[in-house]
Amino acid sequence: MTERKKTVLIFGITSFVGSNLAEYLKKDYIVVGTYHKMPVSLAGIVSLPCDVLEKEAVQLVLFAFKPDYTIYAVGLSSVQDCARSPEMADALNSSGLYNVLEYCQRYKSRLCCLSSSYVFSGNQEEYMEMDTPDPITVFGKNKASSEFYVQKTSLNYLIIRCPSFYGRSMNPRQKTFFEAIQTKIAKGQSFICDNSIKHGYLDIYYLCLVIKLCFEKNMQNRLLQLCSKDICTAFEFAKTYCEVFGQDAGFINKGRWPFALVGSNVNSFPSDDLRYSLNINNIENALRIELPTIKESLEFTFKRMHGVKENRSRKIKKTEGINYI
Repeated sequence: MTERKKTVLIFGITSFVGSNLAEYLKKDYIVVGTYHKMPVSLAGIVSLPCDVLEKEAVQLVLFAFKPDYTIYAVGLSSVQDCARSPEMADALNSSGLYNVLEYCQRYKSRLCCLSSSYVFSGNQEEYMEMDTPDPITVFGKNKASSEFYVQKTSLNYLIIRCPSFYGRSMNPRQKTFFEAIQTKIAKGQSFICDNSIKHGYLDIYYLCLVIKLCFEKNMQNRLLQLCSKDICTAFEFAKTYCEVFGQDAGFINKGRWPFALVGSNVNSFPSDDLRYSLNINNIENALRIELPTIKESLEFTFKRMHGVKENRSRKIKKTEGINYI
């Protein structure tokens, strides 16, 4: 007898993260997605409108599909956008999640909540799961409060603290940083990248794989940190991208991007360089995987996208990106 396919419900299927998760998971799960105002059509995926701020709409979707897993991929993820619209950021990043969580518990669906390294201030060398969040941005405060609420009120959750993800968006109106780099270089246009704030960077497919493994291993009531083995600035990431993809790095210039701290002007800058390095020992041990460096992640991306180098003289180290122990 064939085993029943489990159902995954993704709130925010038109987002960069939500759309990539949907495409990745549909091979092994029945995937249902919701959107707000912009309809989306993805092959093999049911999508329908839902405003996460309306409790009745959220209840109807969860009641209709009774998913085994629910992924919350709605929200404002830009530090600057959250600073410009703090009320909207709080509504989408926190209040909408609380509505979804309430009905996940009623219909026994495991909630997968995506958090961020921005729950921390960036003033330590490295952060552990047990470290107390000390956010300095509106976005970080939203994510820290969401983590706390989920852990205190749910007995069926999974929280993943995430680094910066890159890749291609399914939504042509929402160009990612990765796509912006490719476009600028292809057009021969100079551009400025921040060289003061360091993050982990991972191909979005690493998140997809990690979530799938968590579901398969029945991970429950855990907070796990996901990150590349090293961290770098946006400028260093763009330079490494050029090295791996055989592109001209001469168009990239060092600079400082605005980084709105809580209570500061939207166009303010941090006084010190910040580091958002997440310790990944627990997730590697729990899932029996080895996460990549940023360069290895980009090499994986090059292979995944069937890239062809312009400069044939450069060689790429062959890697699968993730190695099972």
